Amino acid sequence: MKKESVQRACRFLAFALFAVFATTGIAQEYPSKVIRIIVPFPPAGSSDIYSRLVAQQMQTAWGQSTVIDNRPGATGTIGTDLVRRAAPDGYTLLFTSNTAHVLGPLLIEPRPFDAAADFTQVSKIVRFPLYLVIHPSIPARTLKEFVAFGKTRAGQLIYASSGQGGTSHIVSELFNEVAGIKSLHVPYKGTTPALQSVIAGETHFIFNNIGVSHPLVLAGKLRGLAVTGDKRSPALPDVPTMEESGYRGLQEAYTWLGLLAPPNLPQPILNKLNAEVVRFMRTPEMEKRVLNDGYVTVANTPAQFRSEIQSEIATWSRVIREHKIKAE
Repeated sequence: MKKESVQRACRFLAFALFAVFATTGIAQEYPSKVIRIIVPFPPAGSSDIYSRLVAQQMQTAWGQSTVIDNRPGATGTIGTDLVRRAAPDGYTLLFTSNTAHVLGPLLIEPRPFDAAADFTQVSKIVRFPLYLVIHPSIPARTLKEFVAFGKTRAGQLIYASSGQGGTSHIVSELFNEVAGIKSLHVPYKGTTPALQSVIAGETHFIFNNIGVSHPLVLAGKLRGLAVTGDKRSPALPDVPTMEESGYRGLQEAYTWLGLLAPPNLPQPILNKLNAEVVRFMRTPEMEKRVLNDGYVTVANTPAQFRSEIQSEIATWSRVIREHKIKAE
């Protein structure tokens, strides 16, 4: 009996050593060919720009070609589904935003994919809050004053968005709910015409990113009141959050950019990808670049990224359902 116990122990040890050597080998060999990062948006947007920064760093660090493959269409679903169906070997990755990855699928029935369960989360790269900006003619200097103004004009206040079912639309509906006001929605085909409508006074407010909106605030064409998210933006340290202004419920309202992979990516490859992305995003050069763009560096763990996506799904599913928001 004792001899059998020793034999079992030896077999277990041999298996454990084999597993260690096998997984170590996987990590050491990766990457051994071209890595393709699919971006489900056209070139020149923030997702495309940051994906190229990450791709260049991977190529520099590992000496292996890393290419960007822009696959726009169907609100990001086309490119995203290519990655979902790809082999889980680390050679096909996804660089996307929560606009396409979380919000988009929630507006489609049946849902094309599960943003958390159908992918391996590598790391959330950056995030940025949404900036509430209004037309300067509105007699409000603070968020509370704006809400009070809106309550006296039920159904007359109009907000712009970059499109039906997009982030600025859904966040505005949540804001209406939290603030207890009623405002009408006018969707535009993109951020630029939506912002122009507020500048022209055709609409009264919009939730948009800081990098685009704040120069217009500085120029006097818009007035900034508050930002979403759970803390002030380093790019706007003097602008309060919605919560600081007395309106809870928009702590999760921000846009993120992140790196994902097909489901069941081997742990050694996941560890290697995450470690390199986090190291790169924490360099002084990238920290400065992110701040200048009005973003915040996240560079978190796969587990944290997955948990945050699950939380977002729960929040936005409720908002979409209760406000009966549909895709275009």
